[in-house]
Amino acid sequence: MTTNSLIHEKSPYLLQHAHNPVDWLPWGEAAFRKAREQDKPIFLSVGYSTCHWCHVMERESFENEELAAVLNEYFVPVKVDREERPDVDRIYMLFVQTTTGSGGWPMSVWLTPQLKAFYGGTYFAPDARYGRPGFRSILLQISDAWKTQRAKLVDSSEQVLRDLSAYASVGDPAEKADQLPSQDALSSCYLGLRRSFDAKLGGFGGAPKFPRPVNLNFLFRYYARTGEEEAREMALLTLREMAKGGMHDQLGGGFHRYSVDEYWFVPHFEKMLYDQAQLAAAYLDAYQISGESQYAEAARDIFEYVLRDLRHPDGGFYCAEDADSASDPAKPNEKGEGAFYIWSQAELDQLLGPERGAWFARAFGCRQNGNVENDPHAEFTGRNILYRAEPLSVQDAPRFAECQRILLEARGQRPRPHLDDKILTSWNALMISAFARGAQSFEVFDPPAAARYREAASAAWRFVMKNLCDVDTRTVYRRWREGERAVDGFLDDYAALLQAHLDLYETTFEPSLLSMARWLADAMVERFDDPASGGLFSSVEAPDLVLRLKEDYDGAEPAGNSVAAGALLRLAGYAQNESYRHAATRILSGFASRLDQQSPTLPQMLCAWMYELAPKRQIVLAGPSPKPFLEEIHKRFLPFTLLFANPSDGILGAMTPVDGNTAAYVCENYACQLPVTTVEQLASLLDSH
Repeated sequence: MTTNSLIHEKSPYLLQHAHNPVDWLPWGEAAFRKAREQDKPIFLSVGYSTCHWCHVMERESFENEELAAVLNEYFVPVKVDREERPDVDRIYMLFVQTTTGSGGWPMSVWLTPQLKAFYGGTYFAPDARYGRPGFRSILLQISDAWKTQRAKLVDSSEQVLRDLSAYASVGDPAEKADQLPSQDALSSCYLGLRRSFDAKLGGFGGAPKFPRPVNLNFLFRYYARTGEEEAREMALLTLREMAKGGMHDQLGGGFHRYSVDEYWFVPHFEKMLYDQAQLAAAYLDAYQISGESQYAEAARDIFEYVLRDLRHPDGGFYCAEDADSASDPAKPNEKGEGAFYIWSQAELDQLLGPERGAWFARAFGCRQNGNVENDPHAEFTGRNILYRAEPLSVQDAPRFAECQRILLEARGQRPRPHLDDKILTSWNALMISAFARGAQSFEVFDPPAAARYREAASAAWRFVMKNLCDVDTRTVYRRWREGERAVDGFLDDYAALLQAHLDLYETTFEPSLLSMARWLADAMVERFDDPASGGLFSSVEAPDLVLRLKEDYDGAEPAGNSVAAGALLRLAGYAQNESYRHAATRILSGFASRLDQQSPTLPQMLCAWMYELAPKRQIVLAGPSPKPFLEEIHKRFLPFTLLFANPSDGILGAMTPVDGNTAAYVCENYACQLPVTTVEQLASLLDSH
């Protein structure tokens, strides 16, 4: 069997290509030196292990001996896992998007030996299709141009790099460094989301339709700030429709990546940890705002899926499950998208019996000949994607639970989708935050579940601190797999882990979490700060990066700057240290122009801006029995409030029990109400503000 240099890597994506006939090298000095010594351009291929079209291009081109021979002769082929090296991915994705008008994965970019891009795209078919040249033809054309028109290519690469440097320079020079966004940015973002909102089906824009939880975070907080009911209803409708659709795994829980249609029906079937974390948090917000249990149950569905299928035995969380799997155990290499999740009516009848199968089919929209019209994939023919066609009543719950048990057991016998079992700091931190918040909300109506979620958050925190952090050097690492940690952490890792410490503190009230949060914040600002223009760089300066970028878009994941700004503002209140607030406002200042001019691109950063604008409120619980008070607090959506329990130092440490009874102090803008000692009094106090 052919083996290349990727066999020594830990990334599941790189290992998937370790037996290609392509002479792949990982991103690094060995590859760059080879390109310089052999005077060849670099062919950079970027993807991730659960990427459907990455698999397609591998099968069609990278496993093809003839195409591999062309790549090996004329180029230095280099593979990058975008999840391990988001810094490399962002640089060259910016190039591809700027020069072609679109982007995606697999990403294919040709670089000079000095790492400057001169041509790029995404998926290339092996032969000419749809009026586009095939991959082999492109390779030969680029090779010829490198020989005959090199000066032109090099000049082009340098000009493009200058243009990208100017485009990517987020922030204002010193004379505007203290300028904060206008409050109009908030209404501008709201109105922008309102214009693109699908009032019938929820979500924003048409097909394909992505969840983009950062939009929901903004709408809920905009509602809390302004009382704008329509903002709340837009977010609630989106979450309800998503939960009903095929994008939601109706049997196993969790959500797929996105819907290829506008109905949330036909999903792209991969499941990403960062989606589970953010959507769980959004459903918990919805539960607190509405009081409706359907939202809490959707969050529970996510949590149970993650605990069952994405959890490392020691507590960390794996990255993702693939969209593709084999439909026939006897043919494991013949894979199709969604094969693990779809059902024929005959299978349902055989497993559930005719009567129960008929009920299940009605409830979940199944048809005898399959329910996918205009079938985008041949493997869907005659099969059904499950979606909630009819609401389930309380009386239906036992019947559904039995059907779910039977079908999950049968589904478990199918070939499973590939599991990307690397553990990333930022994604784990988002999941820690979600489980911590789940523990808070579930304490009210399901204490055993709350205890499980609290332990899940704590165990994952312990895993990350043990395996991905070096407290002595204040260093966070990006990735852990099979005992190896690697890649210095990026802004996303530090910021999300800082946020997780604060969310976990509000769940356990362990003082050491705030101490750890301070060293994370200090290390983050020290590593990534841009003193000239404000904002934080996404990575440290490094010789293998031709650009140092600041992430300026809240997309599938929130931008590191957005998370950092919100976490630093919260930490300023917890640590009673204004230096953290100044660090946060420097981020907001650095992005002020972007927020004022393009506010819908940064909804999560606007959540931080709303936090800064809101009255400074703290709730302090002092005494031996805070649990009833916490239950009352956690019923409510209080996104701009800090919560303390038995603080031991500073001004708040002077707040003590009253006559031996637990007391609650509600403070706003540094003025406190008289303490109350009953839950009813606290509820009245919170309702009056």
